[in-house]
Amino acid sequence: MTDSALLDRPLDATALIADMGARARDAARILAATPTGRKSAALLAAARHLRATVATILAANGEDVAAGEANGLSGAMLDRLRLDDKRLEGIATALEAVAALPDPVGRVIDESERPNGMKLSRVRVPLGVVGIIYESRPNVTADAGALGLMAGNAVILRGGSEAIRTSRAIHAALVAGLAEAGLPEDAIQLVPTTDRAAVGAMLKAAGLIDIIIPRGGKSLVARVQDEARVPVLAHLDGINHLYIDAAADPAKAEALAVNAKMRRTGICGATETLLIDRAFPAPGRLVAALLDAGCEVRGDVAAQALDTRALPATAGDWDTEYLDAICSVAIVDGVVGATAHIARHGSHHTDAIVTEDATTAERFLAEVDSAIVMWNASTQFADGGEFGLGAEIGISTGRLHARGPVALEGLTTYKWLVRGTGQVRP
Repeated sequence: MTDSALLDRPLDATALIADMGARARDAARILAATPTGRKSAALLAAARHLRATVATILAANGEDVAAGEANGLSGAMLDRLRLDDKRLEGIATALEAVAALPDPVGRVIDESERPNGMKLSRVRVPLGVVGIIYESRPNVTADAGALGLMAGNAVILRGGSEAIRTSRAIHAALVAGLAEAGLPEDAIQLVPTTDRAAVGAMLKAAGLIDIIIPRGGKSLVARVQDEARVPVLAHLDGINHLYIDAAADPAKAEALAVNAKMRRTGICGATETLLIDRAFPAPGRLVAALLDAGCEVRGDVAAQALDTRALPATAGDWDTEYLDAICSVAIVDGVVGATAHIARHGSHHTDAIVTEDATTAERFLAEVDSAIVMWNASTQFADGGEFGLGAEIGISTGRLHARGPVALEGLTTYKWLVRGTGQVRP
């Protein structure tokens, strides 16, 4: 049966994922021993095929966007879904960037020698089979496939129904790249159905899938974390804060506040709450700049007093990831008040301070418990590509295995190698 016939057809999801998982496991064994050059060649070939099929991909994306509009997708979801020539070229460029990254597989982390002469080393190895579950982000199809491959993993992709046509077109380019490089096509598989039962089957595929990485809204990630019988690498929310210290440069603070919130409101690195030190000399300028940029401001009593256009914030606003042109604003008492607010309401994703006082900045960097903490930089930089990682498969806000943008190194684990000369344990 063709993939097209499977798109909306009820099926035995457990059997489907078991078959895909078994084929992925076979491919993973080959990839674990594949030289860097061949993995890079596959990605470079995929980028060429992507560019050669731009018209096909954009036509498929147009159908997805039209369906999304008809189905009432939010503006943020549509923004993530929509592709154009520039965004598609960015996807191709990202494939090439990953192909050029240093291969983590086989890298020696550390070495030691025991008193009995045994030599120990820890060496990076692939995770194995990685399952990616995502919503209206067609770029994830390429990014996840590329990163998984370069880290020596086989990948099973389950994209959302909103982007299924686009994902299928991008996946075809990836498979063409694998074939051209002589690597198994099962190294990057796309679940060929929108039936949600496939998600449940992936979450229960212990022994077939080694780790699940969800990318999407809170409900998707919560379901994955609740139901998974496979380890999960995820974050629920990007409730990010930008704190403007008393010692911040007003012009720099204004530019950062507007960019951190408004550059792209629908990404997980967008600032959702602006915190302003009560001693900052120009707080009204910041609120006005956001309002003038088209942002709805919801403030506490002190913030509302700065501009009559500001609306009152509710208790829920401090815990909301808007992913829209809305920003909550609170006036706080210095860095102590800022870090206390972040500790209560933050999601451990990305938080930033704007200040010219290095001592205050270092205190903020040390005390805020988030995966990414910034000084005098926009939270919009919370992105694997901007961190020089080539691309990212997601941002982890947990404390185990990987944290922050997860790229090649985050898709590996390690094993101990022990070299002896006949030692026996007394």
